[in-house]
Amino acid sequence: MPDATGLELIAQQLEGSTDVGEGAVLDTLYFRNRATLTVDPERIVAVLTQLRSLGYSFLASVHGSDYYPEQPRLGVHYELLDMKNIDRISVRVRLHTDAPELDSVTPQWPTANHPEREVYDMFGVVFRGHPDMRRILMPEDYEGHPQRRDFPIGGEPVLFTYNDHNHLGSPE
Repeated sequence: MPDATGLELIAQQLEGSTDVGEGAVLDTLYFRNRATLTVDPERIVAVLTQLRSLGYSFLASVHGSDYYPEQPRLGVHYELLDMKNIDRISVRVRLHTDAPELDSVTPQWPTANHPEREVYDMFGVVFRGHPDMRRILMPEDYEGHPQRRDFPIGGEPVLFTYNDHNHLGSPE
């Protein structure tokens, strides 16, 4: 992992790149030996592409998170690995719930296909340009996004013979 200084140097290198540009890196965090870049959602593809050219060519995971009650509330996290130097960097974006849209990285990293669909299904983040943006875990007609923190907990009660009041007392 890049150390704190290495993370800042990577952020400066991204900001100085003509493909990424100034203002793309919103924050850096080095915590518990883990390097994280927070980037502008509109520049996620450019940032990840530039990181790929720096050696972080393996997209290990894409996952969502909900920072409720903070705003912007929704997060999408990308874990990139540099297999040659045995190095890792995390990249995250934050999105508002009123328009949770982000460009898909599936054209650059085909392995992002199913994880992006899962983030869409569980958190409601729409990935623009995704080749098959539909639910992957929940039924197509399911309403809501179960991993959001304001999603109602509970569900349908499971009926067993001891709590099915329609059949109690009627031996058949």
